[in-house]
Amino acid sequence: MKVLLYVEHDNHALKDATLHAVTAAAELGDVTALVVGHGCGAVAEAAARVVGINHVLVVDAAAYEHQLAENVAPLATAFMADFNYFLAPATTTGKNIAPRVAALLDVMQVSDIIAIEGPKTFKRPIYAGNAIATVTSRDEKLVITVRGTAFAKASPEGEHSGVFAAESKGDYEMSAFVGAEVAASERPELTSARVIVSGGRALKDAETFEQLITPLADKLGAAIGASRAAVDAGYVPNDYQVGQTGKIVAPELYLAIGISGAIQHLAGMKDSKVIVAINKDPDAPIFSIADLGLVGDLFAVVPELTEKL
Repeated sequence: MKVLLYVEHDNHALKDATLHAVTAAAELGDVTALVVGHGCGAVAEAAARVVGINHVLVVDAAAYEHQLAENVAPLATAFMADFNYFLAPATTTGKNIAPRVAALLDVMQVSDIIAIEGPKTFKRPIYAGNAIATVTSRDEKLVITVRGTAFAKASPEGEHSGVFAAESKGDYEMSAFVGAEVAASERPELTSARVIVSGGRALKDAETFEQLITPLADKLGAAIGASRAAVDAGYVPNDYQVGQTGKIVAPELYLAIGISGAIQHLAGMKDSKVIVAINKDPDAPIFSIADLGLVGDLFAVVPELTEKL
């Protein structure tokens, strides 16, 4: 079986989500990485060294500088004549491209897989992760998105595989890149951080969130996350949100502070290795999945914890 794996990148470096997807792709067959971008030679070379990738196809053209799904999907679909699977990370970019590829191939997409049971059988979460469905596809070609937290990262330091240039399909002019507002931060990226400190609505306002969560995160070298309630209340920007409608994370340590544990939030972080919860309500749902729980007033507990670290 042959797998075409979409490589997520910023034209300079691979994103961690790709390394997780490589592990899944390697379980299905011979993996060819598809690098689409502009001035992305360094990405292609990095992909060629990832353990599990056998070949790299690179399409370098101005039309793909911003990897617009309207341009990338027809390109990937054209390559699929020679492949059995199209895989992409279940990220914002992957979930934008994969459905278009599936539509162009006239097949059903298998979304957000967490395990591979056979050549066409997969496990995926449903009902906010409260149930796991086992699904089997009858399509000749499969389009799949991979939940990165369910698969280990492939090693980025292996033997160099072949890099092959492919022709551009050009700009389909169905959309145009206008601009991007990217929040700059010296903290680790939320989806790849080893430690995450998350705050909830109980923090009352943005100023209190900053005063309590940021110093603790600084001490731990952690990324900062938040519940949907905290984001909706305006405490922090949308890109801090952890949950079913936010980012799916699985750090080594996840601190949930003032977070009750709604299903929406648990779906995004319950695969964390160690979960620590601080909440004044002993019946809060977060304690049902926490490895360590502290029932107490966060306004007293968090400053004391920060001071003692």
